[in-house]
Amino acid sequence: MTLSLAAAVAGAFLAHKFGRNRETDGFMAAYGVYLVLVLGAQAFRMVVVPDLTRAEAEGRLGSEFRAYALAFLAVAIPATVLAAVFSHFWGELFTGRLPEKSAVVAADALPWLVPAAFAQLIAALAASALAAKDSYVPAALGFALGGVGGVVFFVLAADSHGLVTLAWGLALNGAIAIGLPMIVLLVRGNRLRLHRGVPLRLGHRLWRLLYGAAVPVALQGLYVIALRFAAGTGEGSVTSLSYAYLLAATFVSATAFSLSLISAAPLTRRGVDAESAADHVVHSAWVSLAFVGAAAGLVALVGGRVVTAVLGNAFSGHVGDQLGRLVVFLSPWMVANAAFLITYPLLFVMHRTRLLIPLAIAAVAVDIPISIAGRALWGLTGVTVALGVSTLVVVLGLMASLAPRMLVLTVVGLGRLSILVGAATALAFGGASLVLGAVPAAAAGLALYAVLLVAMRQLGLAQAWHYVRALH
Repeated sequence: MTLSLAAAVAGAFLAHKFGRNRETDGFMAAYGVYLVLVLGAQAFRMVVVPDLTRAEAEGRLGSEFRAYALAFLAVAIPATVLAAVFSHFWGELFTGRLPEKSAVVAADALPWLVPAAFAQLIAALAASALAAKDSYVPAALGFALGGVGGVVFFVLAADSHGLVTLAWGLALNGAIAIGLPMIVLLVRGNRLRLHRGVPLRLGHRLWRLLYGAAVPVALQGLYVIALRFAAGTGEGSVTSLSYAYLLAATFVSATAFSLSLISAAPLTRRGVDAESAADHVVHSAWVSLAFVGAAAGLVALVGGRVVTAVLGNAFSGHVGDQLGRLVVFLSPWMVANAAFLITYPLLFVMHRTRLLIPLAIAAVAVDIPISIAGRALWGLTGVTVALGVSTLVVVLGLMASLAPRMLVLTVVGLGRLSILVGAATALAFGGASLVLGAVPAAAAGLALYAVLLVAMRQLGLAQAWHYVRALH
């Protein structure tokens, strides 16, 4: 939540300071690359926690951590060099048909955003090592301080150096996020020397990094593809979709991603089968989507006004209303993404990883024709809906590779859950909007939504809450 607040402050300041134009489109295009790497890195934390949890039980956590860190650096350093040397090429590639100024801004930002993203990957690895010890506070504090420090730097330096200072702030964010967990690991005695019987095996670990991050990166790559298609719908569309996506991702990350982080280590120790895996996904999704339903209802009623107030006049009127609607149209993506975040660690807990790379390739192959059709039919709205549809298809494929029975049980459970939450949201916020103005309807709708959740608690919410509380 602290990171979400810091991101909101940065987004609001960016909007007020720089508006909504070709420069912000260029930066957001480059920022999409950062998001792909960072969100892929965060997802990889769910991949590596089971490995490090087993290593901690066998007394070789420090050695495993060092080996993984070297493997990540073997990728990060060449990628950073390529981003810096060929920045103009990448800037033109990612901005597509946008004006030349957009490509220049993207080229200036990428040499900072790429190493900043890999810094978050190393920070996620350090957090995973701490999670294997059932320690979460140092990593949480490091990420929170990094987020706040990066935003403060951006606000103070923007007047002097312009939009690129946000990229500098993100690099500072990554450095702080690495520092605190590393210090705690060293203080607690996890020396980074190798132990006997634990070789570096860089090739093996790079391969594990590749197939472990393949699906998360592919899913975030769908977002970059969406930005590319959005660029063809008019100036400012990339910026609007970026803000809508970040807002929707915040709703999901506050619950589903947090639950996935604290579940990997306990589930590794406990062990799971198809039935318990389905129960885990449905129970965790209940807690997550109950929050998402309230957030989507509020955005549907007052999203335009809030967007205008927070982001400034460049997002007033039709633009603000459009951004609010985009968040609502991202509801299928929010459901699919919550299911993905909760399901993905289970593949590594249960050692069901054989189809990850084929699924990652299929994700991109499926998304492109869906996005083409969506943009042709409904423009920017169609691009947004296509993102949700493609993500849902990939998540169903992951569940099938985990266990066919788990797929059936989870689809039934999530389908029932989506109907209940969707109906409660429509009834509460939609009903209130029929008799009240936007702001009173939002307040009344939120209260009615809470009453409906309490009334439905015996339909799964109470059981889900008890399950999550007992998980960790």
